[in-house]
Amino acid sequence: MAEKNKWQHFGVKITTFTIVISVAAIMAGCKRHPHEPTQTKDLNEPATTQPEAPKADTEHPKIDTEPAKVDVKPAPARFTLSDVIRAARYWRPVYTSWYGRAAPDFALPDLAGKEHKLSDYRGKDVLLIFWATWCPPCQMELPHLIELRNTTGENKLVMLGVSNEKADVVQKFADDRGINYTILLDQGNMPQPFGFRRIYSMTGVPCSFFIDAQGRIKLATSGLLSLSEMKAVLQAE
Repeated sequence: MAEKNKWQHFGVKITTFTIVISVAAIMAGCKRHPHEPTQTKDLNEPATTQPEAPKADTEHPKIDTEPAKVDVKPAPARFTLSDVIRAARYWRPVYTSWYGRAAPDFALPDLAGKEHKLSDYRGKDVLLIFWATWCPPCQMELPHLIELRNTTGENKLVMLGVSNEKADVVQKFADDRGINYTILLDQGNMPQPFGFRRIYSMTGVPCSFFIDAQGRIKLATSGLLSLSEMKAVLQAE
């Protein structure tokens, strides 16, 4: 009987450890990958405050192809960006010194080789997402991004996902997962604060920039965003 209790106790410890590691991965995003070199932190970027970690779920996070059923409560009719940030669950604000500043222009090819310039989308809100096919939190965020594209007109919102992986790898992944927004390939020359490698070394991915219709950076986030949180950011004053 003592032997059996010992192994039961050992099993509880393993389960608890696994849950803590899973939740930590969602909060921190993907910051290291065996095929990615170590990067030097940009000393010009101010430090950001790490929010309180969420309580561990009773089950491991699942990577679905459908939007999560459990989501944050709808935001009130009138709310501010500060309200949205205070209600953050699995993400934190980053690159705060850029808020209100003009987003630097860039030009990147999509998976078909067509060039896209950020300045071409002036007059529309832009959601710029830095992500990777191998990143579990990025995969978990995908259904929310797909649903956002399905429910928000392209005349109001431009969605650009940025990866630095090979085009054929990203294309296959996009086809398999049904990605319905534009994917761009970072060629290593994006201006600050953008650039996959720069962002990956500093905050990890997924990392999203919300850029308003005037071309100014409204908010930058590190971590997993839900569909209603994305909509709340877009609607916030």
